[in-house]
Amino acid sequence: MDWKTMSPEARNLAYNNVAHVGPDFARLKNESWSAASALLRAQHPRHLDLAYAPAERTKWDLYPGADPKAPCFIHIHGGYWQRGSKEIFACLAEGVLAKGWSAAMPGYTLAPEASLTQITNELRMAFEWLDAHAADHGIEGPAIVTGWSAGGHLTALMLEHRRVAAGLSISGVFDLAHLRDSPHVNDKVRLTEVEIETLSPLRRPGVDKPLSIAYGTGELPAMIASSRDYHAYRARMHLAGDLTPIADANHFTILDGLRRPDSTLTRAVLRMAE
Repeated sequence: MDWKTMSPEARNLAYNNVAHVGPDFARLKNESWSAASALLRAQHPRHLDLAYAPAERTKWDLYPGADPKAPCFIHIHGGYWQRGSKEIFACLAEGVLAKGWSAAMPGYTLAPEASLTQITNELRMAFEWLDAHAADHGIEGPAIVTGWSAGGHLTALMLEHRRVAAGLSISGVFDLAHLRDSPHVNDKVRLTEVEIETLSPLRRPGVDKPLSIAYGTGELPAMIASSRDYHAYRARMHLAGDLTPIADANHFTILDGLRRPDSTLTRAVLRMAE
């Protein structure tokens, strides 16, 4: 893929996951996640919307397991930093909850109200809050952070936090430079050159903790390349973490695995706590 010779339209479509699967397909997937997540939240109402900062969306949903010492699955939602919510993606904890783990879902302010710098700082505050208060809510085990799409990018950044033992980035974008040519992203995210340089995991020092990277083989070539390039970048520094292609999955269906306790993705998460 020669970025320099691509037309503006081709550059925009290179990372447009909704256009790739079709807006109706993406909408139906979001609706199905929302319905399943509403049910899960109704079944676990005791530790929801716990504020870690004063903004409207800066809250945690916690789902403690029966054993406080069990590992905790943390999932950072996607939506190109401008869509999505912890409420929509709660159902992704179903796989690990069935295995006796705890789970936690942070919210964060979306673009354009928040810059990517602010979003990143909010999540750092979120992990500080979790470090200080999770035990009060029955969560004391090691934290395994996961994230999808924009959340996959943020997972790579949050791996730096002392609370986090390991991570799984799913279908993330790890060098932000190309997204400045993607109006469907950058019209709202408004990346600065400083953010591209300092918040791109491919441009940051590697973190010496396990980070597995997963992508669907049915995803856009640019998305696949992003995951493969970041894994290779970490491998050159001899940092631990598998590269896991999920056969025939697209950018949306790849998440179905987290809802199943014996899927490839859930098993990847479980191995991180061994």
